[in-house]
Amino acid sequence: MPMSHLRPIRKPVSTRQPNGGSPSTRARHTRQVPQRECLMPTSAEIRTQFLDFFKGKDHTHVPSSLVVPVGDPTLLFANAGMNQFKDVFLGTGTRDYRRAANTQKCIRAGGKHNDLEDVGRDTYHHTFFEMLGNWSFGDYFKAEAIEWAWELLTGQWKLDPSRLHATVFGGDPQDGLEPDHEAAELWRKLTDIPPEHIHFFGRKDNFWEMGDTGPCGPCSEIHYDNTPNRSGHGLVNADDPRVIEIWNLVFIQFNRDATGKLRPLPARHVDTGMGFERITAVLQGKSSNYDTDVFTPIFAEIQRITGAPPYSGAMDQSEAGKRDTAYRVIADHIRTLTMALTDGGHCGNEGRDYVLRRILRRAVHFGANTLGVDQPFFHELVPAVVRSLGDAFPELKKNPQAVADELREEETAFRRTLDRGTQLFLQIAGRGDKTISGDDAFTLFDTHGFPLDLTQVMAQDRGMTVDVAGFQARMEQARALSRSASGREDLTPILVELMQKESLLATGFEGYSTTELNKKMSVRLFVIEGDHCREVSKAQVDERVIAVAPQTVFYAESGGQVGDTGVIEAGHGKARLRVIDTRKLGDVWFHIADVQAGPVDAGERTWHLSVDAPRRAAIMSHHTTTHLMNRALRLHVHAGADQKGSLVDEFKTRFDFSCPAPVSPEQVQAVEKQVNDDIAADLKVYWAQAPQEEALRINGLRAVFGEKYPPSVRVVSIGVPVENLLAEPDREQWSGYSIEFCGGTHLDKTGDAEGFVIINEEGVAKGIRRLTALAGSAAHRATVEASGLQARIDALGTSGGADLPTQVMEIQKLIAERELPLIARWKLRDSLAALQQKIKELDKQKSRQAAGDIVEQARALADSANDGFLIECIEGADPNLLRTAMDVIRSKKPGLPLLLVGVMPDKLAFLASVPPEYIKQGWKAGDWVRQVAQAAGGGGGGRPDMAQAGGRDPEKLPEALSAANDFARSRLT
Repeated sequence: MPMSHLRPIRKPVSTRQPNGGSPSTRARHTRQVPQRECLMPTSAEIRTQFLDFFKGKDHTHVPSSLVVPVGDPTLLFANAGMNQFKDVFLGTGTRDYRRAANTQKCIRAGGKHNDLEDVGRDTYHHTFFEMLGNWSFGDYFKAEAIEWAWELLTGQWKLDPSRLHATVFGGDPQDGLEPDHEAAELWRKLTDIPPEHIHFFGRKDNFWEMGDTGPCGPCSEIHYDNTPNRSGHGLVNADDPRVIEIWNLVFIQFNRDATGKLRPLPARHVDTGMGFERITAVLQGKSSNYDTDVFTPIFAEIQRITGAPPYSGAMDQSEAGKRDTAYRVIADHIRTLTMALTDGGHCGNEGRDYVLRRILRRAVHFGANTLGVDQPFFHELVPAVVRSLGDAFPELKKNPQAVADELREEETAFRRTLDRGTQLFLQIAGRGDKTISGDDAFTLFDTHGFPLDLTQVMAQDRGMTVDVAGFQARMEQARALSRSASGREDLTPILVELMQKESLLATGFEGYSTTELNKKMSVRLFVIEGDHCREVSKAQVDERVIAVAPQTVFYAESGGQVGDTGVIEAGHGKARLRVIDTRKLGDVWFHIADVQAGPVDAGERTWHLSVDAPRRAAIMSHHTTTHLMNRALRLHVHAGADQKGSLVDEFKTRFDFSCPAPVSPEQVQAVEKQVNDDIAADLKVYWAQAPQEEALRINGLRAVFGEKYPPSVRVVSIGVPVENLLAEPDREQWSGYSIEFCGGTHLDKTGDAEGFVIINEEGVAKGIRRLTALAGSAAHRATVEASGLQARIDALGTSGGADLPTQVMEIQKLIAERELPLIARWKLRDSLAALQQKIKELDKQKSRQAAGDIVEQARALADSANDGFLIECIEGADPNLLRTAMDVIRSKKPGLPLLLVGVMPDKLAFLASVPPEYIKQGWKAGDWVRQVAQAAGGGGGGRPDMAQAGGRDPEKLPEALSAANDFARSRLT
């Protein structure tokens, strides 16, 4: 696009003071200076100019937060500049500045904000982008935000006002909101935008909300008209690339409460966001973001590495257009992956890790199928990204090799299945159908690792569609099969149906402090029949039912902790339900139970609920020590360890966490010692309900990524009262405590756990490790058993014995099968290895002694041998010892045909030697041993001069010797 859209340099006229005081009069910018040619700024210069402009308005430059969020379980990736200031907008945090500006690293590739499918197919969508932003926290408001935005765009950057359009909020009767006439008037008063370029739009386009509740307000967007004749008036907010939004000014002035009502905020804020890549395209006179110097260096590197024709900017379905789509996809995706992995992300199978893996595989697909690259190449682009963004984000320069290594490993693994999967896809596509079936899409995913979106891309390239609903149905079948294979009944569909059909009251949980409940209440019973259930007034013996009560002490499975089991009784114990599991949906508890005594009458008034207390105690031991282990991992293994999943039951705790490398033996020992020290300290376990906003302010608080927490959360703290945490949330010392959001049941004090051992460490995905551990009596049993095995090994090392190898194999099997402390298991294996080495040395010693005995026996045989031939048995001689004996005898009787038999408990070994002169007469060693071995149920053979064979049946030794003699005599005659 020609540079005529840029304005000449001129000094803006404004009544505002340098520090940004409020305007009092209308101040239009004048353009008296004649136009002169302007130099095109680089993207780096544009970024710097934006930040410097707002520094000049007393804004603090705040570095970008990580694109992989830390401490925000609601966010897949940082997707806007305001993410790191969310606590300020929520009123739960403050900063020591009231004005801020920065460029924020953002990824939109999953969840609500997902631009992945658009990337490469248009000129302005990206999975990774920078968001330039400025903020006011209760300081300036609409007037300053509008005037400064205009000053930067038309003053410093000299954009033509006739190409700019501003949108403002047009009101919403449902919320009782009038149009934002204030903002519209400020646009007219403080800028020289053409009045007809001020547009009113509704809530969808011009009202910003953080979520269903919380801070919100109207916004004003600035759009740029890139049409040749400035005719884009009707294309504003029409999703047309010729008229594109470049800056959004959000005026946060309301709070939406839990009832949906809007209430004015006591402090009003400004939150603006400008797409860096978009404004760069505008200022560099480009119609596509991909034509700017943000991307052209990466395109050049792609061309150098792949050997593909250079990027031409084609957007159609021609060969050049498909090739350029691949360029855009690969360039965008390498920026995303490089930044995400630098900030702590990994490619994997769950959550954001799977999103990153999908992005990588999409790029590799375009490289392989469109650019024809048949070797891993994607990782080679990392240096180009570092050169492009490293000055703005220095963290990219710290360890780019680690990023490249992971990308290479991921691409190599994917390419092993890509070729096979592509062949299968081509076979499917070659059937002539217009749609890839859900079954076929699932096969590509399940067998060849093809994400659904990659199958969709390949189908779209061929004018086909994919049966997404069918694919999802197959995925659900696979999940159900997996649940069935785990031995656990999947009742979720039944419970969902029950919730939809019945009016069920919320269940009150009273099980944090007791395991018994005796109460007058109404209980509803539903008999399970196949995939459905029906309500009954009486449940009969042996029926499986779902019991729903208004109150309970049974913990329902959630947060990684399994549901309680126990007994529900009525009718003074004459009716009994054996609860085998407890589940919940929303705020309703479901007791899954078998009728043990009955019938059970739903009309009973008094019910006695009793949780299996010993089982609950074991679960609580494992749950509380899980919290201690979570803390110990951050202290001794990896400071950035975040919980990725857990399973807590009466048998064990299993804990998944982010960690770049396997946990070393020394680290396992340190974690185990730390937890046991905390147990020995007998720390009190505190818990309390708190507003989520207040709890999130606690320094050191841990929350699980992806977990949705209610407005009121339960905080579990070990060693310090929750009230103290809430009173002084910012204290540095809190970071040393175990503080978590948790709805599970816990011990009253850590000493009740008695002990803790880690029994296994393994990897479950890239950058995700898993520890399995035992607490309480289970830990004690494991320790005692390990000590017993160690004592057995030590005893064998001193006593030995003929059955030593057998005992070693038995201990080896026990070490592999039993649940033992991991440190002890490693020590046992080391001790066993030393014992096995001792066995080898004893075997060698015995072999040397046996060889000596065999030599003496062979010499005696040679001395006693007569002319003709020699056939002799040697007890305990294996084939090696037979050769030793053969060598001794041949040295003394070189012209004598020999056949030696090694006699062992379970088999026979035969070795024959025939001199050349006998061979000429037809006496061949191979024939001799073959015939002898066959007599003993075996076989073998060899050369005419030397051959060996074996016999399976030692009891056939007499027959074998007879056959040997018969063969020899037949050759002598």
